[in-house]
Amino acid sequence: MCGIAGVIDLAGQRTISPNIIRAMAQAIIHRGPDEDGFLEAPGISFANRRLSIVGLSDGKQPIYNEDRSIATVFNGEFFDYQTIKARLESRGHKFSTHCDTELIPHLYEDHQEGMLDHLQGQFGIAVWDARQRRVILARDQFGICPLYYAKVQYDGSEWLLFGSEIKAILASGMIRAEPDRLGINHLFTFFGVPGPQSCFKGISALEPGHFLDIRLGGQSHASRIEDKTYWRMDFPQRGQERTGPSLKSLVDDFDREMLASVEKRLRADVPVVSYLSGGVDSSLVVAMASKIRGTPIPSFTIRIKSPKLDETPEATIVAKHIGTTPIIIDVGADEVLNTYPALIRAAEAPVVDTSCSALLLLAKEVNKHGYKVALTGEGSDEWLAGYPWHKVHRIASWVDSVPGLKVSNWMRRFFLWITKAPRYNQAMQNRAINAMSGPNGWLDIYNLFSMAKFRLFSPEMMDLVKNVSPYEDLNLPSERMKSWHPLNRELYVSGRAHLSGLLLNAKGDRVAMNSSVETRYPFLDVNVFNFLATVHPKWKFRGLFGDKYLLRHLSDRYLPSSIAWRKKAMFRAPFDSFHLDNVPPFIDHLLSEESLKKTGYFDVKQVIRWRKEFKKLPSWGLSRVSIEMGLVGVLATQMWHHTFIDHSLADMDYWQAPKIS
Repeated sequence: MCGIAGVIDLAGQRTISPNIIRAMAQAIIHRGPDEDGFLEAPGISFANRRLSIVGLSDGKQPIYNEDRSIATVFNGEFFDYQTIKARLESRGHKFSTHCDTELIPHLYEDHQEGMLDHLQGQFGIAVWDARQRRVILARDQFGICPLYYAKVQYDGSEWLLFGSEIKAILASGMIRAEPDRLGINHLFTFFGVPGPQSCFKGISALEPGHFLDIRLGGQSHASRIEDKTYWRMDFPQRGQERTGPSLKSLVDDFDREMLASVEKRLRADVPVVSYLSGGVDSSLVVAMASKIRGTPIPSFTIRIKSPKLDETPEATIVAKHIGTTPIIIDVGADEVLNTYPALIRAAEAPVVDTSCSALLLLAKEVNKHGYKVALTGEGSDEWLAGYPWHKVHRIASWVDSVPGLKVSNWMRRFFLWITKAPRYNQAMQNRAINAMSGPNGWLDIYNLFSMAKFRLFSPEMMDLVKNVSPYEDLNLPSERMKSWHPLNRELYVSGRAHLSGLLLNAKGDRVAMNSSVETRYPFLDVNVFNFLATVHPKWKFRGLFGDKYLLRHLSDRYLPSSIAWRKKAMFRAPFDSFHLDNVPPFIDHLLSEESLKKTGYFDVKQVIRWRKEFKKLPSWGLSRVSIEMGLVGVLATQMWHHTFIDHSLADMDYWQAPKIS
């Protein structure tokens, strides 16, 4: 993958200082250290930082159509590049490079924005149509590649800025870094920021499967920007799902789709490696990749320095079965602590999940060994109900089936009591349920984390967010969701909120591209998703404990049964690293009374109180985990604020825009 950025004069054809677009490109040089490229025309300036993976010798961007009326900069990969190229050549298009980027201007010539219906892969795209004075900004179907934008007033004119990372937009100097407290509210709901909200005021994330259609203004007409959807996850109406003539036939079909997906993601002009955790998802990817290649694929594994969290024994079983020797990196409390400032700079948002530090270090190790591309297993849990809260929700649904009893309500009240959680607003809970078209397993885990707001938010923050429902901001297709099986509603929320908000951001693109590594996701193939979406929920989640049922049967063909049927283990690093004795001084600086008052997000007394009291709670208890997550959220938010907004909170490094003279 690469990085793109741009400046668009919405009102006419003014040009911007070349130093601005070069500073934007320099801010994301880690995304593309191999070369840069610029497009400058009246009214627009585009930039690309390239990580060379396909068409190494002739893929410099921007890339044009034959008469140079269409130009593009591109971040990502099109895995069916050769097939589409052959189709376009048969229609008379002439290609001048061996790079997949060149598909874009030719497809645009034929289909305009309809080109997006022909593209599968992972991408962030900017297209300039000089004849129509039109710009298209587009993001892939699942949000693997990030793309942000901001509409600003600058130097007496109206501009649109965009970039693969927020750092590129801030580096323009055309917008100030200011906090969006509603974005922070999203973080303390979803563990991440799924978009379109960001944590920066005035900067939005383009949603997965969306594109911006931008028509530049002129003397006789105003500019126009429309946010449009070209693709959205969909499921069959309840009762219309595919059951198949047999389980074997479904596994056969799944096998074909996954092999095709893995094979496409092995295509590159550089070597491809894989992450290997020991879980069924990444293990299957490694096994399939090795089968396709006919030789073991190099693999990289994290060893968490805690017996309860270490998965290397399982990863070793898989490695021996396949015949590979994984490269192992060790991650413990010290590594998490020391890496967190770099993690926040990379993610451009507070990060609550401490395991993201481990993945940042893993990508760094991949880069250190000279690799640029790594396969990974994200998406399986989302499409096949792999999370434990699906089980909790199923239990609640079963007990509620008894007429006249709402046992689940009593279960949730008991849960709140044992986690020492404050009360929450039932009316807001009802709004969340309505936004999701009914009860949803994700609400329980999100409610557990959201308790941190009531414990730790300042009165001013609570006044701001108390009547705001983050679930309504997700723009879920509520009416359509009503026709789906309840499990498929959960899977949709999983893909829309958890996948794009956390896994593909702070655990995916940002931590990998921080070390110039492209991660590829075989489970996030449109054909794989479309197949699994049609399969009846009973084959995804069987009974009470049969999560990822179809996947486990498929994995039995490639892996030892002990791995194929291994119980789901959440990959995480220690939460309490930040709250032990003898932490680095910057932790106490960020959580000091002075710094907490400066940001105004959190209640000073409550933060100080819980930093002391949580240590008295049993280490195995839900209450301790809930409070630890909240405190990590506080620290991460303070660190983010120091890094990007106000550099006076602590004696530690912060992000600075590059200076171009």
